Amino acid sequence: MVKLNRFIQFNDETIDANQLLLYERLGRALADAPFLELTERKLFELQPKEGGISLSVFWRHRPNEITHLGRLSDVYLMTAGFWKNFSVSDWLTFRRQYEKHHLRKFAEELLLMLEEFRLMDFVGKQRPGTGRAFSVRRQLMLQFHHDRLVSNFKKGFYADALMNQLFINLHDSMFTQSAVEWELPIEQILLRASYATDATSTSQMIDVVNRIIFMIEEVIEGDLIHQYYAVGDSISDETATFHYHDGMKDAEKGEQEVKETIDEVFRTWHRENESESGVHLEYELEHGRAGRGDGSNATEGNENAEIQEIGTGQSEGNESEQWSDEEHEQTDKKIGQKKTGKEFGKEHAHVVFEEKVVEAVSDETNKVKLLRWREEHKPYIRSFVEEMKKRIELKEDARRTGLAKGRLSPKLTTLLVDERPRPFYRKNIPSDKLDAVFGLLVDGSASMMDKLDETKKAVLMFHDVLRQLSVPHEISSYYEDANHATKEVQPNVFGLMHTFMEQRQDNGLSILSFETNEDNRDGFAIRWMSRRLLARPEKNKFLLVFSDGEPSAFGYDRNGVLDTREAVMEAEKRGISVIHLFLASEEPTDDQRELFSMMFGNKSAASHSVENFTDQTLRILRKLLAIAIG
Repeated sequence: MVKLNRFIQFNDETIDANQLLLYERLGRALADAPFLELTERKLFELQPKEGGISLSVFWRHRPNEITHLGRLSDVYLMTAGFWKNFSVSDWLTFRRQYEKHHLRKFAEELLLMLEEFRLMDFVGKQRPGTGRAFSVRRQLMLQFHHDRLVSNFKKGFYADALMNQLFINLHDSMFTQSAVEWELPIEQILLRASYATDATSTSQMIDVVNRIIFMIEEVIEGDLIHQYYAVGDSISDETATFHYHDGMKDAEKGEQEVKETIDEVFRTWHRENESESGVHLEYELEHGRAGRGDGSNATEGNENAEIQEIGTGQSEGNESEQWSDEEHEQTDKKIGQKKTGKEFGKEHAHVVFEEKVVEAVSDETNKVKLLRWREEHKPYIRSFVEEMKKRIELKEDARRTGLAKGRLSPKLTTLLVDERPRPFYRKNIPSDKLDAVFGLLVDGSASMMDKLDETKKAVLMFHDVLRQLSVPHEISSYYEDANHATKEVQPNVFGLMHTFMEQRQDNGLSILSFETNEDNRDGFAIRWMSRRLLARPEKNKFLLVFSDGEPSAFGYDRNGVLDTREAVMEAEKRGISVIHLFLASEEPTDDQRELFSMMFGNKSAASHSVENFTDQTLRILRKLLAIAIG
């Protein structure tokens, strides 16, 4: 669905999908957590329930190298620092200690700032290669706090100004002259803060914070106005201890065990989410107990009792005559839907999909249109097919060398060098068939409505060319049913216009019968077609995607671009070439080209107008078939 031309362009910023995947994989490797996911938010933070970490937007709008090193420092700090070297139990005790304190936010963020200082030094010693990234981080953060110090002090935000001052003295020098005139015992406070340089644990940093708070709590009345750190926000009693389901709130509870590290917290939530994914039966008892049931809800059996409710399953052998035709239809529809597995990615955990054959509408309009379009295509297809066949015939015959019999090779040094020489070769018989297979995905979202005929025309040419060359191919539209999509289930449909099994069968009328629907979930569609292509024996596998914009589906707007890029990279890694054709009625903008480059790399083409769809399709086919011929 087209969502590219926004009025407020500065609100439409996206991080490069390739770079984000790079940071994500680096974070997974450093944390030894293959489930970890990466996003971007205002501050760098942790999200145990979602199994993710966030980079800070602080590094945007800077030179590319600075942005890259800044984001790397976020990844290093969270996955190699906080991940296993920050005490969760000490943090929770500390939060409870300052829960009612008037400087609660200052105390918490001061501790996180001191821990950042300690862990930057710790990670730098463990991994010297991180030094450059941390140096850039320190330099830019010092500049930020220098700018904020005077501003906050003039506004009377003394807690914020003190936070700025402590950061400057910790990372620059304890003897740095302050830019403001404090009415606090600033020298004694900085002296206490200097103890952080010798601290080796979270508990020791807490002692430093407690001493500083003791010195300022009667002087500074107002808490922090701005937020500087969000790492600890999601580490609470709820996320760091054993959590119960809604049904257990009033029930007897078992032992509580606080996790020691962020690594343990994340892994606990990951296991919980994995075990609860999918559809399960719900029981009132959700936590086991060793003991007897009280039997208070037991009732005596009564053979004369009336049946109050009937349940029916999806077993094919259960055919009750009491079912209505409508119930039969609904059950058949449910059976036809398939659930996504783990191989389709976390973004599509609640997707169910259906593979429908597009019914050919054999009315007079479609028949006339089909004949007219094919008549227009005939000269182009004829010359194209002849060109491909000549290329096959003129292809240099491959040789098998090192044989015991056959034609004598002109290179006879093997007779002198080898103990058992094999100086013969044979030519392979050129094949009259192309060792290639194609899959074509056509965006079935509503935004394709204004260019539907031109799209059908291009797809028809694709079908006719490959049919005449006897190249196996499959054509399918893809869309998400937005009217029935919910948080629990997102129904997707693939409209099959031509399948691999149909080989050279003419499905022109099915292509002309394809209609648009609602949303598009590109990453899921690419993985679906990739699975079908991988089941084919052909050596050269090509996947073409015809779409007119960025992905858009239920809960997919934020991560759609990244997920699509990941799906393309997975396909390419498994030997499938993914090519994208942008279908638009006008010249694509620079922002659009950049977006498609993020998703599909350098294998994205664009047509300048709807009339060029067919020509562009032919050009792409020529290049791909030339690759297959060799």
